[in-house]
Amino acid sequence: MRTDSVGIVERKTFTFAAPPGGLPLECGDTLGPVTLAYETYGALDPDCSNAVLILHALTGDSHAAGYRRPDDPRPGWWDMMIGPGKAFDTNRYFVICPNCLGGCMGSTGPSSVDPATGRPYGLSFPMITIGDMVRAQKALVDHLGIEKLLAVAGGSMGGMQALEWVTAYPDAVRAAIPIATAAQLSAQGIAFNEVGRQAIMADPNWNGGDYYGGDPPARGLAIARMIGHITYLSDESMRRKFGRRLQDRKELSYDFMTDFQVESYLHHQGSIFTERFDANSYLYITKAIDYFDLTDMGSRTLEDALSNVKASFLIIAFSSDWLYPARQNKEIADALRAHNLEVSYCVIESPLGHDAFLLEPGHQTHLISHFLNHIYTEHAHGRHDR
Repeated sequence: MRTDSVGIVERKTFTFAAPPGGLPLECGDTLGPVTLAYETYGALDPDCSNAVLILHALTGDSHAAGYRRPDDPRPGWWDMMIGPGKAFDTNRYFVICPNCLGGCMGSTGPSSVDPATGRPYGLSFPMITIGDMVRAQKALVDHLGIEKLLAVAGGSMGGMQALEWVTAYPDAVRAAIPIATAAQLSAQGIAFNEVGRQAIMADPNWNGGDYYGGDPPARGLAIARMIGHITYLSDESMRRKFGRRLQDRKELSYDFMTDFQVESYLHHQGSIFTERFDANSYLYITKAIDYFDLTDMGSRTLEDALSNVKASFLIIAFSSDWLYPARQNKEIADALRAHNLEVSYCVIESPLGHDAFLLEPGHQTHLISHFLNHIYTEHAHGRHDR
C-alpha cells in the first residue's frame, strides 16, 4: 500500500427522512426513508471548518480514496487527488464523499427495497434531480455537525452538484471547485444519454425495470457504457491508445468478430461495468443530468441564476473535452465574475478528453492545493466570511 494513501477505509451509512415525512423531491413526490453511503478521510477540526465535500460523476460512488481491504488491488476512483500531501490533503482537510441519491453503491436507489412492498423499487422509484441529490447531501452534512463546508468539488456530474450546492445553499459553502462541467447539458450530451437509455430498455431482460431476482439487462447496460465511454475520450487519445491496430490478429477477419483494439477495449469496458452498476440507476442518473439546468430551461440568465452565490471559485476545464467543452466552463466563470466574486478559471492542455479529470493529477493538484490553501488560510485569519 502506498505511503501517500489514506489507507484502509470503510463505507458508512446515514439514514434519514423516515415516513411519514420523507425527503421532498422536485418531481412532487416524497421519498423515505433515505440512506446515503459515504466515506470520510482525514480528521474534522474542532470548529468543523475544514470539511471538503467530494461529489462523484455518473458512474462513481462513495469510494473515492484508499482501499477497502489490505489485498484490494485498486484504490478509490480519485485516489490520485485525495490523501496525505495530495490536492485534497487529508493531513489538513476532512474529506467526505457520498454516493448520490439514486445510486447503487449503498445509497437509496431503484435497486433498493421499497419498505412499502418489500421488493426493489424498480421503476416505481420516483424521478430524481441533481437538486434532490444535493438536498440529501445537505442532510448528511448537517448530521455530521458541519454548518459551513470549506469547499465542494467534483468533475462532470460532480461539478453540476457543486454548482447546485452554491446556488441552493449559498451560506453553507466557502468555495467551489467545479471541474469539466456545465450549467446545463448540451443537446449532444442529452442525445448520447438517450441512446444509452434506449439500449438498456431494448434489452429483453430489462423487463420494464423489474429484473431483480432474474437476469439483469447486462447487454443493454454494456452498450450504454460503451456509448458513454466514447464521449469520455478524445479523438487524439483514441488515436494514441489504439489507432487502427488489430486485436490479437495479423489480418482482418472479414466478419463481425472483434478486429480492432478499440473494439476490444469498448467491449471490455462494457463488460466490467455490468458487474458493478445497476441498469435502472443508469437510467435515473442520466435523466437527472439531462434535467439539470441552472437557467431553468432558459427562463432566466445564468448571471441571474448565480446572483445569490457567495463562494469563491476555481473552475477547471480540459482542452480536448468535447462532452463538457471549455467554453461551457468559461460561461460559468464569466457569469460569476459579473457578481464580482473571486473566480479563477483554468483550461488544462490535455489530449485525454473528458476523462482527463480522472487521469491527470499534475496540473489539477497544483491548482487545487494552492486554491484550497488560500481559502483555508483566509478563513483562519477571519477574512473569508461574506
